[in-house]
Amino acid sequence: MRLSPPSPPAASAWLVPVVLAVLAACHQAAAPTLSTASRWVVDASGSRVKLACVNWPSHLEPMLAEGLGQRPVGAIAADVAAMGFNCVRLTWPTFLVTNASYGNLTVAQSFQRLNLTESLAGVRANNPGVADLKLIDALKAVVNSLGEHGVMVILDNHLSKPGWCCSNTDGNGFFGDAFFDPDVWVDGLTRMATTFAAAPNVVGMSLRNELRGPRQNANDWYKYMQRGAEAVHAANPRVLVILSGLSFDNDLAFLSSRPVNLSFAGKAAFEVHWYSFSNSQEWSSGNANQACARVSAGVTRRALYLLDRGWPVILSEFGVDNRGANANDNRYYGCAAAVVADLDLDWALWALQGSYYLREGVRDHDEAYGVLDGSWSKPRNATALRRVQALQRPLRGPGLAEAPPYTALFHPVTGMCAVVRRRSPAAQTLELGPCDETEAWEYSAQDQSLALRDSSQLCLRAEGAGRPASLGASCGDAMARWRLVSDSKLHVAVNATAAASSSASAAGGGALCLDVGADGRSVVTNPCRCLSADNSCDPESQWFKLVNSTRSVAANPNLLAQLPLKLKNWKIRSF
Repeated sequence: MRLSPPSPPAASAWLVPVVLAVLAACHQAAAPTLSTASRWVVDASGSRVKLACVNWPSHLEPMLAEGLGQRPVGAIAADVAAMGFNCVRLTWPTFLVTNASYGNLTVAQSFQRLNLTESLAGVRANNPGVADLKLIDALKAVVNSLGEHGVMVILDNHLSKPGWCCSNTDGNGFFGDAFFDPDVWVDGLTRMATTFAAAPNVVGMSLRNELRGPRQNANDWYKYMQRGAEAVHAANPRVLVILSGLSFDNDLAFLSSRPVNLSFAGKAAFEVHWYSFSNSQEWSSGNANQACARVSAGVTRRALYLLDRGWPVILSEFGVDNRGANANDNRYYGCAAAVVADLDLDWALWALQGSYYLREGVRDHDEAYGVLDGSWSKPRNATALRRVQALQRPLRGPGLAEAPPYTALFHPVTGMCAVVRRRSPAAQTLELGPCDETEAWEYSAQDQSLALRDSSQLCLRAEGAGRPASLGASCGDAMARWRLVSDSKLHVAVNATAAASSSASAAGGGALCLDVGADGRSVVTNPCRCLSADNSCDPESQWFKLVNSTRSVAANPNLLAQLPLKLKNWKIRSF
């Protein structure tokens, strides 16, 4: 399944589907003093706060948050909140606060030295009070505006010398590189932590983005990252301190044998990045299911294993080309979203910006990964935005035991879940719908049953190739025994060999998998495809993840009460 091409909705119409996401985010933003409890980020009461962030760069040569030449800062901040993001990972360069030749500049002077005449005119028109501010004061204005809209901020030290990030040879990669003096870096962290100590919506500081390059090594990582963490905590003990790994923040495996040693507790977390281009060969030449299994296992081995050791791990950069035509991204996203939902990760999407003032020498450089389009006035791709919004709501954690544990059938490529639509007592269909309307399913791997938790007499059944999946009281035969049949564990299938046609047998060995119907909404079963070997086919429409949750579910009529009397009393056979 592919992202649909960007469409031009009316200026305000695109906000309508996200009202519920906004309401879900608001209560979290109201309690911005955060700490950690095992793998969870929690508020002062000990309740889970899920960080559902978007990256907003302010680290490139102009050193001003992108987009202020297109829209008022308050309008952009309002859009961030309206899209359901409760947090911004706001980037900054060290030299902004440690090098007077940068830090003493006003916004206007910074733009003038780069000959960004048109962008500066846009800043003056859209944000007339910003152009004559010092750069650090302009950053404060952005933070304040986000706070006014209930959005938390993580300040991310992206690099030292302002510019585009990253390469192994840009002088910003590791301690001791040309622009990365450890003493200057610690001084910069201290200054920034002190500057924003009184900003209540600044809830975290990320010590450094994507450590990398030929100098990188674990011993220096411990020496300097622990020093930086202590400096931030001393200057502002209220914020979370977030530590990144090696190899472009893909590797925290070295911590498995030597834990971090800090003088403080309950305020540290780790971060990891995951893009398709980190494993481009896997996605382009491998079978998508096998690639998903290998790549996600690698991310777990290098970073996500820390969750089981009692540390929060934030997926602080992930994302795709929102134009929808990147084949690797399309395969990667369903896999990554399944992992994010399964582990209920905190995350920060790359990225908010529709364009840059200046990137790698190009003025008004477009950002294909941007949530917003080049005008900064609407989503670049509403389909892509909706499916990310499905990951914003926390599924479980401290303070979220609203219901007994249950399973949701999550379809990662669309960001929707399997829900039962009750057309009438006798007509019920399984469709994709909002995940906050999910059914509470109960899956037994031993019995291979997938039943409604609160109506255990009703289970999910396959009715044949191309036919809608159904709810029925006959739960013991082969058409109601569901297994996870691919390496990715994202194909949910029954063994229908006896009933399958010869073509179905050839396509999937008689296995029928949950799939999305031709209408893009109904849940059907079709011969399983792309299980292994085939590198050219795309299985994403058949990817469903069994996700655990303890959140409240929508109140539904008792399905058992709607059954005919003879079915209510019917004894389920065992096979």
